[in-house]
Amino acid sequence: MNDLLKCDATSLIAQVQSGKVRHRDVAEAYLERISEKDQDLGAYIHCDPELVRASADALDAQEAGRLAGLPVGVKDVIDTADMPTGYGSEAYAGRRPFWDAPCVTQTKAAGGLILGKTVSTEFAMASPGKTRNPWNLEHTPGGSSSGSCAAVAAGMALMAFGTQTAGSIIRPASYCGVVGYKPSFGLLEPAEVKVLAHSLDTLGLVTRTVRDAALVASVLAGRPGLVLSDELSTAPRVGLFRTPPFDAADPATAAALERAVARIEAAGGTVVEIEVPANFGSTHELHAAVMGWEVTRALSYERTVLWDQLTQTTRDFLTEKALVDAPAYDKACAALPAVRAALAEAMADVDVLLAPSAPGTAPKGLSSTGAPTFNTPWTLLQMPALSVPAYFENGLPVGVQVIGRRGEDARTLAAAQFVEAALDVVKEPV
Repeated sequence: MNDLLKCDATSLIAQVQSGKVRHRDVAEAYLERISEKDQDLGAYIHCDPELVRASADALDAQEAGRLAGLPVGVKDVIDTADMPTGYGSEAYAGRRPFWDAPCVTQTKAAGGLILGKTVSTEFAMASPGKTRNPWNLEHTPGGSSSGSCAAVAAGMALMAFGTQTAGSIIRPASYCGVVGYKPSFGLLEPAEVKVLAHSLDTLGLVTRTVRDAALVASVLAGRPGLVLSDELSTAPRVGLFRTPPFDAADPATAAALERAVARIEAAGGTVVEIEVPANFGSTHELHAAVMGWEVTRALSYERTVLWDQLTQTTRDFLTEKALVDAPAYDKACAALPAVRAALAEAMADVDVLLAPSAPGTAPKGLSSTGAPTFNTPWTLLQMPALSVPAYFENGLPVGVQVIGRRGEDARTLAAAQFVEAALDVVKEPV
């Protein structure tokens, strides 16, 4: 394996900025890796090697930026002017936007090297793409950010964009053994990203380490305070939050959570059990109502004009979501303040919460991407969350989720870095 593939983003960027490594060196290393691995994994839907090389050469002729040489995958629901953006759907195959999404523009302007478009489920919903799990090709990588998580896990990108409306960053990150960062709602600009549910859609990042996620987010969000140092932050006070579906979780999820608690405490952190507020159990129903109403309207064109071109899974999904009526949506929105208030009270004495990332390891088979059971509440409540690799069972990874208060991304990232160091699981590409 090329040594450049073993670098985390922070160290690779530093090498490119110093002139020790060229952007073209990075391009060649990652293109070779994609050529070697992606025929089996199917993480990319589009990669143009000559475009990548030309971009690298252009960057080598410029002053190095804050993300100099960062090899990036862009989820196929995010617009790119120089590559197709098909939303993971045959109905939009070959679609070429007129301009880049702001997150892509910002990445390029900071010296990031776009490698290609990563596979998404259709419209970032339920119909799986071609991607396989890099730890076991017979298992799902999760979704909808399937290609992004698989690409980072397999060393075919150091950062990839993901989106989450239910569990589309956190769950596949857990299944693929990488860091998935769903920021506070609106921290990263979501313009020119395919809209599903305007009050839920969140642009996020998939990286190999928490520090890398913090670095990239600091640049894209224009918030230097998000950057994490080499030194671990003050040991956090962590609230163990099992959530109502915990009893139905697989043994691997319980083992991951138990291991995380033991390691956090051994590293000097404090873990206290948090009683789940009585109204928290309604969050799954509330999320379903909000998403159902908003998705039905956001995809009006697809439902009206492109219906016959959509997969059956997507048609079934949209048919179910269309059952939500206006009173149900309004009732769900009206219930949210009380849920937020109860959760704020429960979190009063802790820095972050610790909860499962997924119901278990990645399920076998490629017909489904798994369930967002442990993710929808935090998406609904617009709170920052990270999945950190925690445990392996039968050769498959499973993560734990670190959740913070909305707007407290810096504190959440710092706590997640502490948890990541305590767990010390995945460091190099699979």
